Amino acid sequence: MKRFGSFFRRYLLFHFLVLIFLPLLAIFMVAGVSPSEGSPGTLYEYRSMVVLIGLIFAVFICISWIFFYRLRRRLIRLQKAMAVPADGDRLPRPMPVRPARLDEIGQLEASFNRMVLQLEDSRRRELEEESLRRRLIANLSHDLRTPLTVIRGHASRLAKEPLGPEGRDSLGAIDHTITRVGELMDDLLAYTLLTSGKYPYHPVPTDIVRLARASIASWYPAFEQAGFHIEANLPMQTTFSWEVDPQWMTRVLDNLFQNILRHAGTGQYVGIAVNAELQRLTIADRGPGLDEPSDDRGAGIGLAITTHMLKEMKLQADFVSDETGTSVTICQAKN
Repeated sequence: MKRFGSFFRRYLLFHFLVLIFLPLLAIFMVAGVSPSEGSPGTLYEYRSMVVLIGLIFAVFICISWIFFYRLRRRLIRLQKAMAVPADGDRLPRPMPVRPARLDEIGQLEASFNRMVLQLEDSRRRELEEESLRRRLIANLSHDLRTPLTVIRGHASRLAKEPLGPEGRDSLGAIDHTITRVGELMDDLLAYTLLTSGKYPYHPVPTDIVRLARASIASWYPAFEQAGFHIEANLPMQTTFSWEVDPQWMTRVLDNLFQNILRHAGTGQYVGIAVNAELQRLTIADRGPGLDEPSDDRGAGIGLAITTHMLKEMKLQADFVSDETGTSVTICQAKN
């Protein structure tokens, strides 16, 4: 590979020579000796030498200014290329490099271009893998419904046959497992659609107190059947609105209530409270906490869907969990 001269080396060599010759020239002048001829005997010759030294200093300053100007211009050009573009693309663009100017900055520009190309290739492969994963999840979620339906049908047929207590318990466990797998597939498909931007989203001004009241009312029979103590602190006169999708917000509350029903059964408590003045909604339980193991814990897809939906609706969820229970407060996201 052809080696190119160093930009800084040329500059330093020039300045080194100037800084050596200028003092020597000054010494000759002070001593009254000219480098090219005898001692100057007139004022005119002395002034000429002073002008010559001034010109040399002026040339030195001009060359230094040109050097730093070119250096600054190339560094600013590199800085602009490194900046993230505002067109939505997260990667910067490669910058043109002149092969005849592969000095230190040129080599830095070439290294930057190689890095950008590697990042683009990595991003392309990541997008391909992500697309393949989403298609696989969507296809699996769709294809697994048929065998689950067949299994449920056989379980229903067996339920009509004379069975002992153990057989009835096994059929109940099978039905519960089928329902759980179906819900997991729905959550998985919903999460795939959410992350790919294909889940319908229609935000409108929504009365949060009314939505919370309707949500806890729909879950009241399930909690009552499970022996939960239900405490709802919802204001009757005051309310507030958020610009959200009502179906998304209902899905968020359903996921939170479902987690309480599955994982906080030992506490036998669920509470929902709305603070209209602070515009906050809180759901609490008295279960073992998020860090404790659960037989029905799963992969936490429901909470991932909840977090993603809240983020898209410009809301946030603050979780507080310990051995005495878990509470989640939903409020507007802080900028």
